[in-house]
Amino acid sequence: MKSFKFLLCFAFIFPTFFWAQNIATITIQNNSALTRKEAVVSIKWGTILSKYPQIDTTNFIVINPKTKKQLPFQLEHQGLKKIQNLLVQVDVNATSTLSLSIQKGKPEIFETKTYARFVPERKDDFAWENDHIAFRTYGKAIENTKEDAYGIDIWVKRTKKMIVNERYKLGDYHVDHGNGMDYYHVGHSLGAGNMAPFVKDTIRYSGNYYQWKVLDNGPLRTSFKLSYDTWNAGGIKVKATKTISLDAGSRLNRIENVYSYEGGQPLPVVVGIIKRPETGIISLNEQQGILGYWEPTHGVDGTTAVGSILLTPVNTMWVDTTQLLAKTFVKNNEPVVYYTGGAWDKEGDITNAKAWFNYLDVFFNELKAPLIVNVK
Repeated sequence: MKSFKFLLCFAFIFPTFFWAQNIATITIQNNSALTRKEAVVSIKWGTILSKYPQIDTTNFIVINPKTKKQLPFQLEHQGLKKIQNLLVQVDVNATSTLSLSIQKGKPEIFETKTYARFVPERKDDFAWENDHIAFRTYGKAIENTKEDAYGIDIWVKRTKKMIVNERYKLGDYHVDHGNGMDYYHVGHSLGAGNMAPFVKDTIRYSGNYYQWKVLDNGPLRTSFKLSYDTWNAGGIKVKATKTISLDAGSRLNRIENVYSYEGGQPLPVVVGIIKRPETGIISLNEQQGILGYWEPTHGVDGTTAVGSILLTPVNTMWVDTTQLLAKTFVKNNEPVVYYTGGAWDKEGDITNAKAWFNYLDVFFNELKAPLIVNVK
């Protein structure tokens, strides 16, 4: 009888025991002296499949074994049918290693922290955001109107919630209704860090994008591709695509541009930030490729910070009458990657120029010392 009771008890325990077993263990190593907060880490899905080829994509969770809590994650497709990466958001202390477990289980519903969409009801805008900041760029429907603009626009916010749909629905986003607003002016400039060819000492602006495609849309990373018609860049016919991605927790977009053009010589391009007539605070770091700008305060609306980080060697940086500019070179049909974005003092996290320039420096150093991921 005792033997029967033992077997019966084991029969009930075994499924629970089996259910809690790890599918895989992920280690995230931080060799730098920088503590990583809200970092979105990418793990190759193929690596996970090699450890557990039968994984059920609808029935697994990512657990921190120390806290026993689930971590938010995303299956990244990069516009393809098959999963390309598993994204997880983590905090990793300086010079330490974080271990995570992939287990069978029902994932919690995590808050959406990134979002993008095409906005046909507002002259073909394309808008995107995360839990800190929002942006938009302009489509064909606005060309040749008084509202036309070439660069990247910033929508400041002071809420973790997604606000793009709410603001377009309200239609009054130039007024702060409690969660931020749009008071950033782009006009005929590169705005908040757009890139354009710089031929014969002149910025050669393209027309606005004519085609868009969302590749992934949250909750941790949103990415999309914009395509541009061929234009005349100072006698050189140029065509471009821009792939933009924004991670939760970040204030900077990753932008990957591909320029197709005639001729085999490298094409000079500039990344630019519009400068206000009033006095702001400017930081130009040619060696590290960092443009930083703490704008003059815009009355009761507060202060916007803008910054760009170029990963290709910078030929020169300068300030003209209207923009901060950084010049580099690209090759025909080869991707060029850089980062650009902004912050708002009324969000409460970055409230002065020193804090903003430090944020850009830290971001640069994090790019140079990426987290090391292993799966076993």
